[in-house]
Amino acid sequence: MKKTVLITGSSSGIGRATAKLFQQKQWNVAATMRSPQKEKELSNLENVICPQLDVMKVETIRQAIEETKQKFGVINAVVNNAGYGLVGPFEAATQEQIQRQFSTNVFGLMNVTGEVIPYFRERKQGTIANIASIGGRVTFPLYSLYHGTKWAVEGFSESLQHELKPFNIKIKIIEPGPIKTDFYDRSMDLMSKDGLTAYDSYINRAMPNMNKSGETGSPPEKVAKVVYRAVCSNSWRLRYPAGGNAGSILFLRKILSDGLFNRMVRMIALK
Repeated sequence: MKKTVLITGSSSGIGRATAKLFQQKQWNVAATMRSPQKEKELSNLENVICPQLDVMKVETIRQAIEETKQKFGVINAVVNNAGYGLVGPFEAATQEQIQRQFSTNVFGLMNVTGEVIPYFRERKQGTIANIASIGGRVTFPLYSLYHGTKWAVEGFSESLQHELKPFNIKIKIIEPGPIKTDFYDRSMDLMSKDGLTAYDSYINRAMPNMNKSGETGSPPEKVAKVVYRAVCSNSWRLRYPAGGNAGSILFLRKILSDGLFNRMVRMIALK
């Protein structure tokens, strides 16, 4: 029987590239998204279905899981990819923006994970790959809330691996560096507040430099290859840096002091 992967946030970027790669590798693919009626490519590929799934609506998660099992008979892996970035000075954030950022990137990921664990536990096997970021272990200016969510995903995933190992359920953390996707436009929300101008000069200096890293980043297909390798691995390895010089950045964070590394970040952001 062919193996099956369920992927969230498959309408664009890393999720879309991952869905196409798994399909090319002869897997069955449930490429889930919030608006599958708009999808014109993935839904026409062999052994691919596009269930409707909103990570903040548990009933859609359950329906997508059931639809996938009914179509393909089994789910072997889940890739938690859905997410977006909230960028800007924290002082400008509204309660609604903060809630949406954590609801999508953290609570949504937890919702999907919580719904699939009982199924994997009963089968005594399964792999959950969580798309985090190098931003889950290092930080950059104006991304405080986004970093908060990715650090949460890292901690959640690292702890979860311990309790799921007795059931032969593997947890994989994928840590992309800067990736050339629509994250920097469609998937990004810039925080601003009427009358708050104190950060304007800082934003005007830092944001072009931060955006440039995305414009020159690795293609999402490079991350998709790392996701595929992680999901197919029989090892219990937890973390997988992916593209965008992720490995080099994380290595520097490991060997440099807080002060030295953070000075380097500020030099790059404000050059």
